[in-house]
This record gives sequence, C-alpha cells and structure tokens, in this order.
Amino acid sequence: MAEAVLRLQGITKRFGPLVANDNISLSLARGEVLALLGENGAGKSTLVSILFGHYVADAGHIEVFGQPLPPGNPRAALAAGVGMVHQHFTLADNLSVLDNIVMGTEPLWQPFTRRATARARLHDVSQRFGLAVAPDALVGSLGVGERQRVEILKALYRGARILILDEPTAVLTPQESEALFETLGQMVAQGLSIIFISHKLAEVLRVSHRVAVLRAGQLVAEAAAKDATAGQLAQWMVGHAVNQTERRPASRVGTPVCELKGVSTAATGRERLDDVSLSLRAGEIVAIAGVSGNGQGALAELLCGMRPAVSGQVTLQGQPLRASPAWLVTQGVARVPEDRHAVGVVGDLPVWENAVSERLRSAAFSRGLWVRRAAPRAHAQRVVQAFDVRGAGLRSPARALSGGNMQKLILGRALMAPGGEPPRLIVAHQPTWGLDIGAVTYVQQQLVAARDAGAAVLLISDDLDEVLALGDRVAVMHAGRLTAALPADQWTREAIGLAMAGETHAA
Repeated sequence: MAEAVLRLQGITKRFGPLVANDNISLSLARGEVLALLGENGAGKSTLVSILFGHYVADAGHIEVFGQPLPPGNPRAALAAGVGMVHQHFTLADNLSVLDNIVMGTEPLWQPFTRRATARARLHDVSQRFGLAVAPDALVGSLGVGERQRVEILKALYRGARILILDEPTAVLTPQESEALFETLGQMVAQGLSIIFISHKLAEVLRVSHRVAVLRAGQLVAEAAAKDATAGQLAQWMVGHAVNQTERRPASRVGTPVCELKGVSTAATGRERLDDVSLSLRAGEIVAIAGVSGNGQGALAELLCGMRPAVSGQVTLQGQPLRASPAWLVTQGVARVPEDRHAVGVVGDLPVWENAVSERLRSAAFSRGLWVRRAAPRAHAQRVVQAFDVRGAGLRSPARALSGGNMQKLILGRALMAPGGEPPRLIVAHQPTWGLDIGAVTYVQQQLVAARDAGAAVLLISDDLDEVLALGDRVAVMHAGRLTAALPADQWTREAIGLAMAGETHAA
C-alpha cells in the first residue's frame, strides 16, 4: 500500500449525551480516493469538521504527512495541505475568478496585490490539473460546473494535497459530473489524495478506491470499492437490507388535473418562468430535471399559490388557479416544499401543530377562532403512526426530529386530509434532498403510492437517478424555459444532461 498521508486515531466526539464519533480510526494513502458514507447523523460531518479544525475531538489525534495536526485550528489544517470544497459554494459573484481565488491568501497590511504572480500561479495550477478557467470572468456569469472548478482551484492554489469533496456532483449535469471525474483522475495520478462524500452509490463505486461507512457514530465497514456493491453499501449504512425504489410505470393515467399554457412569472433573483406549458394528469408522475435555480422554485411557488403568473393561463380542475395557498389546500393541492426546515415546519412549534398547520382553520379542527385541540391532536397521532414518524412526541418541538422524520411528517400532513380525501395534485420539490437511503426509499414509495391512488404528482428533483426512477414523463428546465414532457423511456441521460445545459435540441 502507498504511504499514508493522513491518519485519524481513536477520534471520539461527544455533544452532551450524544456520541457523534466513537473511537474512529481511518487512514488515507497518497493518490487514493476514499469514499466516506453514512446516513444523516452517522457522524460524517463531525469527523470532517474535526479534521478541518472546526471541532476539537474529546479523544484521539490526527497526523498529516507524519506530523501531528494541532486540534481546532483551520489555519493549521490549511497549512498542512488539507483543503475542502463544500457542497454549497462560497464565492463572491461580483468578483472575478482570480480575485475569488486570491482572497485571503495575502496579508491585510500588504499595500498592493501581486496580481501578476497570482495569475501565473493560477495558470500553472489550472494547467497542471486540467481545470481551465477564465481568470478575469465574473463568478456571477459562470455556470455551476465552472463555479465548482473555481472552488477546487481555490483549495489547490493554497497548496492542498488532501482534498475533501462534500457531495461534489449534487448540482452538476451528467456531462459536468463526467468532467469532474476526469479531473479527479488527473489529481490522484499526480499524487493528490481525496476524501469523497456522496450519497450516490454508483458514483462512489466508480470514483473511489476504498469505502468507509459510518453508522451511529461508529466505523462499521471498510472495503475496497472493487469488492463492494451498491446493495452492500446501502445495507452497511442503515444496518439492514434496503429495497430501493424500482421503476414501475403508471397503470391508469386520467384526465388533466392542472394545466399551464404559456405561463411566465416575474423574475425573483435568477428564478422565473418563461412561456411554460405543461399538463399534469391524474395517476401520473411528471418529473422536472434541471440544475437548481433555473426556475424550478418559481414553478413550485406558482402551483402552491405563493407566486402569481404575469401572463399565460393556469387552471386547476378546469378553473383558474388562485394565488392563494389556503384556497389551494381546500382544493386538494398538497405540497412538499424544498426547504423543510425554513418552510416545511415551524421548528419551535410542537409536532402535533405542525401536522395540522395547513388545515388548522378547517371545520374539522376549529370553531370560529377556537381550536378544538382534541381533534387535531388525534389526527396528528394518526399521521405520526401512518408515516412512522419517530424521535419526538406529539408535544415535542418539530426541530427535535431528524431530517428523515421531519420529511415524513411533512409528507403525512400533505397526503392525509382530516376527512380522508386523497390529494388531487402533489407538488414535491426536492422531496428526498439530504435524506439517508432508507428515508429516500420511503419517501419515493409514498409518492408512487399517491400516484397509484389517482393523484397527479409533480416531482422537481436535482437527482437524475430519482427523476428517471419515478418519472412517467420527464421534462427539463433551463433558464426558466421547459422542454416538452416526454415519456421517460424516450430520454437518455446524455440528452437530459444537454437539456440541463440549455441545448434545446436535446429533447
């Protein structure tokens, strides 16, 4: 085996009674890609935060290139050659690529910037690792893949020899992901070592040399990637076999529930719709693929009554759709919002109030201004039981729930009306974002079951595997425009990737 460039020995970290990392020992070799897997709450983020100096371990120590790494000191980690590329980019849109990369590398008291030297160094690093960039381009004008390239260059410019990549393909098109994988190959060929954090098991098996799996704060498995399967990795992560969602086409497609004809919305930031037409039919899942920020949020807000159309026509069950969330709930529109923490629940309110929050004024739960507490609590209990929401009692604040259980609560609220009426239209925006594989499978199965019960389902997802697994028809959104929604088997991954990048002929 090649020389170890990183050693973690007996790392333990507690937060009160919670043991986030329990005596974890790992090593990373020169020129190796080590995939770090685990469910939400398994301890991955804590372990990486200790390595990068954001947390101090309660026990254990770290060596980088044979030297002890001072704990709790991000500057020491950077100086030792450890770099990190976060899932959410930390770039200034109004500055150039060069300025973003140089920022923080020169003393504040220095009266001038050595731009010529910095430009030459950036050119050398980008050439060496095949990361072409335009140094003078504004970051705000770059695509997502180019921005990620800048983030990687920031770390390499600072001398990183160990690179931590956190969900690096989460917002990339398939073509951009392929380009990233080629770049990683060049990096390891030149001796860089990489810790690759991802929930996409097929990517993990393709990119990594070795896999380490955490569960409940403990290291439960290590294996060579060539000797592992996706099913085995999933079982190690959750502790039991996982039956992942298999594609099952819709059997009974009905009439249109909701139709958009030539719809445009006002721009809010980068989010807008531009002449969008779409038909959502009962008993069918229409999946929308695309890089986040291209209008998907505007589409979800429009159909949930939170954003009006400025032109075009939107109808629900044949009548004009009102920009009124309360009215849409009464019409059987269920929503699963993109941000479960900021929009999906009110964290400080108890679980039972969150379970009925969208229908609290209905006759089933209130009389005039008075809430009949027994009825909503009884309904909340049914939601919790039916959707297997664990980890907090009805009176506990919703923020005490894990991400997966919070999403189950939101699903239950959306799909279980007090009178038992199934939803007519479900708008599910990133419904499995950030969930572990067990929770992902559960959420996907519930959406398929709702479709089979007759609901029209709009699935908006950045995960192309999810789009292809669940979508009966698939459309792609780019810069506010939507391709035709074609049967899923008429798309290839390559065609979807081209459409995600704006190649309209791909459809």
